[in-house]
Amino acid sequence: MAKKQEAEKELKATEAELGVETLPKERENIESEADSLSIEEIKSTIAAKQEDFDWDADDKKFGNYSDSDRAELEKMYDGTFSSINKGEIISGIVVNINNKDVVLNIGFKSDGLVSLSEFRDTPDLKVGDEVDVFVESQEDANGQLVLSRKRAKTQKSWERINSALDNDEIIQGFVKSRTKGGLIVDIMGVEAFLPGSQIDIKPIRDYDVYVGKTMEFKVVKINHEFKNVVVSHKVLIEDDLENQKTEIVAKLEKGQVLEGTVKNITDFGVFIDLGGVDGLLHITDISWGRIEHPKEVLGLDQKINVVVLDFDDEKKRIALGLKQLTPHPWQSLDENLIIGSKVKGKIVTVADYGAFLEIIPGVEGLIHVSEMSWSQNLRNPQEFLKVGDEVEAQVLTLDRDDRKMSLGIKQLTPDPWQHAAEKYAQGTQHIATVKNMTNFGVFVELEDGIDGLIHISDLSWSKKVNHPNEFTKVGEKLDVVVLELDVDNRKLSLGHKQLEENPWDTFETIFTIDSIHEGTVLKVTDKGAIVALPYGVEGFVPTKHMVKEDGKSLKNDDTGEFKIIEFNKENKRIVISHARIWEEARTEARVQEFENRKKEAKVATNAVKKVKESVEKSTLGDLSVLAQLKEQMEGAENKAKKAPAPAAAKKVTEEEEEAE
Repeated sequence: MAKKQEAEKELKATEAELGVETLPKERENIESEADSLSIEEIKSTIAAKQEDFDWDADDKKFGNYSDSDRAELEKMYDGTFSSINKGEIISGIVVNINNKDVVLNIGFKSDGLVSLSEFRDTPDLKVGDEVDVFVESQEDANGQLVLSRKRAKTQKSWERINSALDNDEIIQGFVKSRTKGGLIVDIMGVEAFLPGSQIDIKPIRDYDVYVGKTMEFKVVKINHEFKNVVVSHKVLIEDDLENQKTEIVAKLEKGQVLEGTVKNITDFGVFIDLGGVDGLLHITDISWGRIEHPKEVLGLDQKINVVVLDFDDEKKRIALGLKQLTPHPWQSLDENLIIGSKVKGKIVTVADYGAFLEIIPGVEGLIHVSEMSWSQNLRNPQEFLKVGDEVEAQVLTLDRDDRKMSLGIKQLTPDPWQHAAEKYAQGTQHIATVKNMTNFGVFVELEDGIDGLIHISDLSWSKKVNHPNEFTKVGEKLDVVVLELDVDNRKLSLGHKQLEENPWDTFETIFTIDSIHEGTVLKVTDKGAIVALPYGVEGFVPTKHMVKEDGKSLKNDDTGEFKIIEFNKENKRIVISHARIWEEARTEARVQEFENRKKEAKVATNAVKKVKESVEKSTLGDLSVLAQLKEQMEGAENKAKKAPAPAAAKKVTEEEEEAE
């Protein structure tokens, strides 16, 4: 095998020297004989065919080249090769194409190979075409020049993309596929992201329609670290539209009628595309009649005629109108309609102050809350009317010039106050329904349109009412008596407690000063407590009068005895005390004890007097006994005198001494 390889090498050298190429068949014959022939025999075989070849030409210094000439020629030969460096992009000529590689001549000492798979985008590639390649390595393990067309394209693409961003240039790209939130675009071999919001100026519902298209873009962002590119097609459209806007707005005139397409619908209006510039059709300019939302009248992509109401050259804002293309409904309003006429319509709006009744589309009248009912208590129109109600009303005022109309509903029914003087005379009793409550009283309704007020002080004789909701509730029936009637001002003053006799006349005889009654603590406050007394009466006990004999204070739901210390019939006020009961009892006990000690002292004094009288008659032995008895009695007397006496007891003592 080694002999064969050596023969092949010698054969190639010989062919090079001779400047000939062995024919394939001859080469095959030579290779088959290589194992059995020597080099000299092979040379002889070739020489037999090339009889004029001079094997000793080199030894004879053929051509007569000197060493300097040879060096110069070698230098010239080396100059025919291009100098290439790793990592640079160079151009090459296709010299051969096989089923695996494309052979390129780049002017180097050896040709370069590029995988055929890198030329899939150029199916028409042929010998002689010029292509750019990236030098990955001057030599690989096999001594082969390593080139890459893909990397050359990528690097050139990056340079082109960066240049497009820096210079705000337009580039082309191929939309490869759809991804989350947008599209993937191939720009000269580099994948870029096209967000959905940057595809067009109008919202895009289906991204798939753009896949497979070649479009123009502008580079808006590059992340060099992660090699991410973001592009936009929308900015190109906006640039064009900006130019179109300037041109369109320059030609606009107020009152001009244009055709447009509904581009977007919002709660407040509709945006109309006028062919490059958008205008706003406000909801109030869509229809003469009231509408809740523009979608009730218009739909997306609908073509309509609109009139230019106003525009701003600087801000490129255009105000449009649709209803202005038709006559105002007030112009077609029935001429026979006058004040006092009856009209029918539908409630279109309900506000705090009233409701609007639409007679015909675009013509409305206001029904003020005061004109809805004869009742003076009606405060919220929503309690009486709601949107969509069909009602009949009477025209109260009519101004065709200002296009205003006021209506009334209560005028269609008789005024109940016309006969109120006879029906609701002072002192008459009635049944009323609670309609509303305030801090100062209760508003009740005796009949439709007749309202009255029960003041909070006229609800109960016995209970102190802080708010009417403690006594009654809305919708409840109450018996009332008429206290005062004012027909002119439509005011009716009513009372509830007046249906019964004033129990305070009786309470005055029961809850007398210093009388003691049993009660239960209902509520404890900072100033004292409310106590429930007999007969449904409530009393107030101040904080200092809530102390019990053990030093603790009364609490909620505690039961005890209370002494009346104040009774005010006019203000319906009873002040009571629990502490005074046991304090007075303790004082009485002290007085009694003092009286007892005083009596004991008086008895001792009398005994001493008797002893003194009998001293003279006594014996010496008796005298010693009597002396001891005297000392005991005098000691008891002194002790009684030293004991403190209550104020009441002291007073009694002084009076007795004076009497004595």
